[in-house]
Amino acid sequence: MTKALVTWGGWEGHEPEKVGPMFADWLREAGMEVTLTDSLSCFDEAEAVKAYDLIVPVWTMSKIGKEQALNVCAAVAAGTGIAGCHGGMCDAFRENVDWQFLTGAQWVAHPGNDGVEYVVRITSDDPLVAGLGDFTVRTEQYYLHVDPAVKVHAVCDFPVVEGPHSVNGPVAMPVVFTKGYGAGRVYYNALGHHKTVIDQGPAAELMRRGLLWAARRG
Repeated sequence: MTKALVTWGGWEGHEPEKVGPMFADWLREAGMEVTLTDSLSCFDEAEAVKAYDLIVPVWTMSKIGKEQALNVCAAVAAGTGIAGCHGGMCDAFRENVDWQFLTGAQWVAHPGNDGVEYVVRITSDDPLVAGLGDFTVRTEQYYLHVDPAVKVHAVCDFPVVEGPHSVNGPVAMPVVFTKGYGAGRVYYNALGHHKTVIDQGPAAELMRRGLLWAARRG
């Protein structure tokens, strides 16, 4: 049976106590054996981490031990998948560059803060996004520093809200992307500021598909 690890914590504003269990429920519905924890001690033992087929981090603005991060990197390089959303994966551990190299992006700004209305545009023909059209959201719009090696599946356009970034002209910012890390798969979705942003509609479908893809179930 496919084994998944969902770990949640960090900044409460992203509702990790709601998002983590929601992801765990989705994975159980897909037939996976799920370990759900609110501690990073699950990353302490390298071989134990490698025993999972999928890791789902739901942490924001927290701190991870160097060996803990390296254990996750080693597991993914060996074939474990990793998937996450919003700040729960790509603003998890700002001080750890190993984590950022693994996950493929780091949040740096959200002009306009919460409540910005923008369109998520599907840009690839990958099965991950097949049958899904463009859709509108009202939430934070993430400005990311992104690994140029990622495969982008959906974008949003900047600027929507004016600011010092606007002088640079139009920018298509990745919202959904995938990448490889050794033998492992990495999936990221920038939506998910609150649970209600990603628990329904196209955003939820994108996330479900990404979780299964990273676990090699899709």
